[in-house]
Amino acid sequence: MTSLLRKQAALRRDDSRIIIHFDYDCFYASVFETENPALKSLPVAVQQKQIVVTCNYEARRRGLRKLQLIKDAKRTCPDVVIVLGEDLTKFRDASKELHSFLKKYIWGDRVEKLGFDEVFLDVTSMIDHNAQFLNRNDLRNSFFQLDKNDPTVGFSFDAGAFCGPTWPPNACSTRGEETDPEMFSSLGMRLILGSHLANYLRFQLEEHTGYTATVGISTSKLLAKLVGNANKPKNQTTLIPPYSAGTDGQQGNIDRFLCQHEVGEIPGIGFKMANRIRAHILGRQPSTELYQSLTDTDRVTVGAVRSFPNMGPLKLDKILRGGGWPNFVGTKVWCLLNGIDPTDVAAGKVIPSQISIEDSYRQVDSIQAVRKELRTLACNLLRRMHADLTQDAEDEEDIMTGTADEDGREALAKGKKRWLAFPKTLRISTRSRLPPLPDGTHPFNSRRISRSCPIPQFVFSFHESIEALAERLIEETLIPLFRRLHPDKSAYKLSLINIAATNMIECAGSEKSSMGQDIGKMFQNRTRVPAHSLSLNPTSKDAEYIDDRLDTIDMGDSTDSVNPRNDIHDGKEQHSSKTSTTKEIMDNWDEEEVHGWASDDEISADKDSAAPCHECQLCGSLIPSFAAQAHATYHSVRSTEVGCGQQP
Repeated sequence: MTSLLRKQAALRRDDSRIIIHFDYDCFYASVFETENPALKSLPVAVQQKQIVVTCNYEARRRGLRKLQLIKDAKRTCPDVVIVLGEDLTKFRDASKELHSFLKKYIWGDRVEKLGFDEVFLDVTSMIDHNAQFLNRNDLRNSFFQLDKNDPTVGFSFDAGAFCGPTWPPNACSTRGEETDPEMFSSLGMRLILGSHLANYLRFQLEEHTGYTATVGISTSKLLAKLVGNANKPKNQTTLIPPYSAGTDGQQGNIDRFLCQHEVGEIPGIGFKMANRIRAHILGRQPSTELYQSLTDTDRVTVGAVRSFPNMGPLKLDKILRGGGWPNFVGTKVWCLLNGIDPTDVAAGKVIPSQISIEDSYRQVDSIQAVRKELRTLACNLLRRMHADLTQDAEDEEDIMTGTADEDGREALAKGKKRWLAFPKTLRISTRSRLPPLPDGTHPFNSRRISRSCPIPQFVFSFHESIEALAERLIEETLIPLFRRLHPDKSAYKLSLINIAATNMIECAGSEKSSMGQDIGKMFQNRTRVPAHSLSLNPTSKDAEYIDDRLDTIDMGDSTDSVNPRNDIHDGKEQHSSKTSTTKEIMDNWDEEEVHGWASDDEISADKDSAAPCHECQLCGSLIPSFAAQAHATYHSVRSTEVGCGQQP
């Protein structure tokens, strides 16, 4: 049975796609180097809390490494330039810019971000389109068409050879008497085209943005990500055929490539999962701790796992049982160990599912301290909302202007702006600090509690400064929510505060991926904001409703424990301006760490934010408040039509 499953799994690989993986070189340090080019030749380390979360290659050449303590880094390299990286805004903005730059070249919008510094591109349709126009008698003078509708837009290339390094190295070309049939096969030729497209995109990225990248080209996200690591930095690698074993029993290149990797290096197999597998193969518990370099005695290769007696999906299920992974995880892991990854490159989402901002503290135990921290968090949240949920207006109906006066109002819109989406719900979450242990250390608490309410409509204004809106949001909404979350004024000692805007209502936009009807634009009423958004001013006429409303909200607690590395079942990336603990700092900043396939958006679990409804006096229908204006306009249009003699 195990042998049969192993054989079946090995036959499921799909080599019909061409996937390109971009990993921006030393991305976080590169952001600072782009701002200040003088840093390019200096050792640069990015600090968060007391940790070197990443450093550039010059710093690594001088002995620095990621996840060092700052004091150790300064001791190792006294002339290191330390830059603060706790505010992720500039990295998020740079990541969005690079994502948008690459996306404009790719057909079908199959461009998926992984964290801030990685992007997957599914270029299958581009490769298939160009492959059909190749002149096999003159491959040297080929032309890659970048625009399906304009054959003059593109670049010239030599389709007789791979562009850049390959794995295995020294691949032969498709030219001449000694042509390798595998290179001239459909897969081989498509990979050649993929290598030239990747090279073109790399150089366009560097020329127009100043960022360099390490790139991998293969037929799945798993293989493209892994093979790119073979030649770093500022380079690319193509995993070339033959991918499958030959009739003579010789291993295919996928098996040869994967079997040399340590099991923990495989994307989708995190530290905890890898340690379970290592323990079974070694017959003992590995001695290496999290974030320590793996010792040679603890190293277990993919080849060793695959060749272990009776190893297969069922065996892996038994090894991983009780670890919190989903059912049949053994089959998924077995597929990964055999180079099988059918996951699609997801089309990039224009609108995030939620925007979440948080920070961690040694201890916050007074309402004055809470108000101070909320001021910073609220300002950051509103800035993120303007950055992620607005765009330039396209016509007069889209105009939502913001002005700057001598009092210091920000010109938030800088001309014409409109909202792409409106969050329905505002959520505040906290995490308490547990009492110290006998040795004086504080145990980590993963339990969070939260309260939610409808987001107030004034936050969508373009006519007030961020600071003014944040102050009002704190006093009218966040502080009342916080008091309900922690009614005992002297009983809380907080180590984390998080605020989030969730449950997005997406409006129609200029992007092809935009969803929903732009009702405001239909009725030329775009300056209005959703009527479902309520003010939480306790002195307002809504106070009684709000009290009833908040009393019904589920104060759910989430076990947001940190999974050190993203295993197969891991959740989505937390949209935070700052990370929570030293442990989380290491996770969020290790750009060369092994990741699972995760979206950049966190799915919101709030279900307590249904908009209030009102009964229409004309037809008796229950209409959500945010649609009341549109519904009233509908009745006025109908009455006009009837008045003109049309049938109702």
